[in-house]
Amino acid sequence: MTATLYEIPVESLQGGSTTLAEYRGKVLLIVNTASACGLTPQYQGLEALQRQYGERGFSVLGFPSNQFGAQEPGTAEEIAAFCATTYDVSFPLFAKTDVNGPGAHPLFAWLKSHAPGPDGDADIRWNFGKFLLGRDGGVIARYDPKTPPDALADDIDKALG
Repeated sequence: MTATLYEIPVESLQGGSTTLAEYRGKVLLIVNTASACGLTPQYQGLEALQRQYGERGFSVLGFPSNQFGAQEPGTAEEIAAFCATTYDVSFPLFAKTDVNGPGAHPLFAWLKSHAPGPDGDADIRWNFGKFLLGRDGGVIARYDPKTPPDALADDIDKALG
């Protein structure tokens, strides 16, 4: 297992491998997203958080996943266009990612190992599962997919100091 969050390789939505090293020292909200889900309107709330707190050292990081009801079937280009035109998303989006099972991306394996779900089961229950990380890269909290983004504002504000 990779030593820190910042060393885990990830793929950008536009293609190309990178890491989360550029986000070191920021408060992060990592979310598995989908474009055709009943919870998809959460993109609006996530973008509102990005705009409210971005200048203070906060970033939402979106990881589209097609694991729940095949609700993210699009190509990278289709996902980018949908997010830009429908929700004016400005936060970074990454390549389509598995979050559960044997093919779970190492980032989500790391997140789940540091913050199991409320019932002790590490698996993410649905699209829009959320992990709040502090400036030190540690997981502060994990939120259920149905938790609306605006409900995280106090926790984000505290993490930003």
